[in-house]
Amino acid sequence: MKNIQLLGLILVVAGSFLPLVHVPVIGNWNYWKLDHFLAIACWVFAAGALFGIVNNSTKIARIFALLLVLLFLFTLFAVKFQAAQYFSFMPFKLWQDKLAGIVKLKWGWIVEFLGAFIIIFASGRNK
Repeated sequence: MKNIQLLGLILVVAGSFLPLVHVPVIGNWNYWKLDHFLAIACWVFAAGALFGIVNNSTKIARIFALLLVLLFLFTLFAVKFQAAQYFSFMPFKLWQDKLAGIVKLKWGWIVEFLGAFIIIFASGRNK
């Protein structure tokens, strides 16, 4: 099971470099372009999960994988909230919603969540 957990960890780390958000004129953004502190937190949690995997501590690996899932959910919420707030200068709510809707989520989130869930569920079988 350690190999499966390491595969999940590789998916999380590789997912931080994949396109996560598409801004129309600017292009695709990954974790490093979204926010450096969130990217560093992602890598710190991934390092914690690696520590748990290497030391055969399923509890530590599962805790850090859950922290990764919470970080990803927080980032998704923050991206949507920031997109809505960015266009708050528009006079009509309909215009604000339309312009905030042009910021799209990309396929990199699937890889991020898949990697974290692999770590969580593979660590459950290690007992």
